[in-house]
Amino acid sequence: MQTSFNVKTKSRTDLADITGEVRKAIESLGVTDGAVLVYVPHTTAAVTINESADPDVARDIDAKLSELVPHSGDYRHAEGNSDGHIKSTIVGCSETVLVKDGKPVLGTWQGIFFCEFDGPRTRTVLVGTP
Repeated sequence: MQTSFNVKTKSRTDLADITGEVRKAIESLGVTDGAVLVYVPHTTAAVTINESADPDVARDIDAKLSELVPHSGDYRHAEGNSDGHIKSTIVGCSETVLVKDGKPVLGTWQGIFFCEFDGPRTRTVLVGTP
């Protein structure tokens, strides 16, 4: 079973909190206990779980990734988005999220983030049972 939703990003790099959308997807799938897989089918985007209480954390992650993998570099890929491919590989395209009583099992400060590295775009996030 799977469902999907779209995320519209606002800038070239963007970490968007999608926790609410994942909660809705879990509900629509009828998962009460178990796990779901949150998957991003894009080569220049990713998904991660991290602190969502302080928006500076997402900003810091974005800034450090951009420092580690700058937009301009000695890249051979000619589309101008090599950094996006590399950042996506570092962060990863999926997260397994445990579900208890129909809700994602997250720590007090945790949220689920869609990570855009080649935007702005409208992207798809898939949520399904593994």
